[in-house]
Amino acid sequence: MTGANEEPAWKQRAVERSIKTAKLRAEQRVQRFLDAAQAIITEKGSTDFTVQEVVDRSKQSLRSFYLQFDGKHELLLALFEDALSRSADQIRAAAAGQTEPIEQLRVSIELLFEFCRPDPTAQRPLFTDFAPQLLVSHPAEVKVAHSSLLALFTELMENADAAGELRQGVNARRMAAMTMQTVMFIAQSSGATDDATNKPITAEEVWTFCALGFAAS
Repeated sequence: MTGANEEPAWKQRAVERSIKTAKLRAEQRVQRFLDAAQAIITEKGSTDFTVQEVVDRSKQSLRSFYLQFDGKHELLLALFEDALSRSADQIRAAAAGQTEPIEQLRVSIELLFEFCRPDPTAQRPLFTDFAPQLLVSHPAEVKVAHSSLLALFTELMENADAAGELRQGVNARRMAAMTMQTVMFIAQSSGATDDATNKPITAEEVWTFCALGFAAS
């Protein structure tokens, strides 16, 4: 029995089923647009494409595109967030292979460095072209995009702190954010050689530099 102002149970179930179906279809449309854009980026080696090219490749309509995205910028942002989320998953899996929290941090920092540094053999325009522009024009969006990585490094810092492997008084989240920013900046700037040694900066050097700022003596 239902109250005077309460929808019948059958109607609630029908509405919920309809919403669930519509959500699934929307997710499928979004993924087709993302897959099409990623394929175009891979072929061109750049983010220089039009919305119409994505629409044509996905075999969907322009109207459907604008129901899902405000424009090309939001599409690129979605791809960028997805790439960072997958990177966080890969780093987490690699860190899980270590038993000591400080070693998990080392592996994670070195892998983040490798992911972010320019690689002539692996074109990654979302990181080399789009990300630097985004940092200047939309810093709030950059913060959101990096949330999965920040959550991972915060967790790793907290684990190391709980194990007594960090210096006293460290704020795990702030230290994670500063470490991430340092590693990513060094990586993105490492295309040039080091003036002192005339050799590229290595992941091990980056770890040593970062660790001296938070590892227990």
